[in-house]
Amino acid sequence: MLNLATHNFTDCHALAVALAERLAQQLREGIAARGRALLAVSGGSTPQHVFAELSRARLDWSRVQVTLVDERWVPESHPRSNAQLVKSRLLCNEAAAATFVPLHVDTPAPEQGLALLRPLIDALALPFDAVVLGMGEDGHTASFFPGGDRLAEVLDLDGAERVLPMRAPGAGEPRITFSLPTLLQTRLLVLHIEGEAKKRVLGEAQLGVGEAAHYPIRAVLTQPRVPLSIYWCP
Repeated sequence: MLNLATHNFTDCHALAVALAERLAQQLREGIAARGRALLAVSGGSTPQHVFAELSRARLDWSRVQVTLVDERWVPESHPRSNAQLVKSRLLCNEAAAATFVPLHVDTPAPEQGLALLRPLIDALALPFDAVVLGMGEDGHTASFFPGGDRLAEVLDLDGAERVLPMRAPGAGEPRITFSLPTLLQTRLLVLHIEGEAKKRVLGEAQLGVGEAAHYPIRAVLTQPRVPLSIYWCP
């Protein structure tokens, strides 16, 4: 865990401003270097303030692709859809010009949708310029859930699959998720967490003692490929 930097903030507005500017700068650098940029974000309630700040960033959003780290297998009209959240909170204001690449297609189950999703994923110009992960109080990140039916496969750093379905007791709906080795193909890897409870979980995962030794987030903390920047506020 030597390649780990922690950025602590006294309030979540300050975090949102700082993280949004860092992400915007990553996107600007990608556009300047390659004429395009690629961003993967997480859903849930935690990143909403960051999305609001980032949506107003001044850059050539027409050259930016935005996708999700993972998605619940629900239609975009569903209130738990991460795509709905990203479109309403991030892809507005200046960022309305960005291109969104979804992780959901209209099939009953993610296993049936893989054949349709793979061409979309293969067309992404990896590596990512930035990947923003979240974390649950059960130690999951992306859709890497404890007890997940394909957890070992999705965490395998030598795995060849870019996206995989995931079903787990704590996941609610079936999920689709980028694999860990794919998410590690990034120029900036961020873990954004908020609240004392998640800070405790993260500390336990870093120590790796007892049950925490099996938290999926440990795979991100201990991987040797990409430095990790942790952004936290109370």
